[in-house]
Amino acid sequence: MGKFEIYKDKTDEFRFRLKAGNGQNILASEGYSGKSGCTNGIESVKENAPNDSRYERLTSKGGDPYFTLKASNGQVIGTSEMYSSTTAMENGIASVKNNALNASVEDLT
Repeated sequence: MGKFEIYKDKTDEFRFRLKAGNGQNILASEGYSGKSGCTNGIESVKENAPNDSRYERLTSKGGDPYFTLKASNGQVIGTSEMYSSTTAMENGIASVKNNALNASVEDLT
């Protein structure tokens, strides 16, 4: 089963990452000034993850596929890693869909 980890980055902002059951990072958040914003972001991921239309499939300047997950208002709530292929990216999206809803939350702060 997947889990969300809440942590503080080098600039003292709160962030979360969603990890698959195998421990691989599958989605990372933007920085939040407060922990409540971060926990709200996790709830937004859980709410929006099942909806395929919330995923924006993108390509980096280097040609690597990746995706973002957006809230209903269009705001990005999570970004994936760079993938080696479109198939690998689609597997990443499927992993977010499968792991987010029932993922536990671990506070590392």
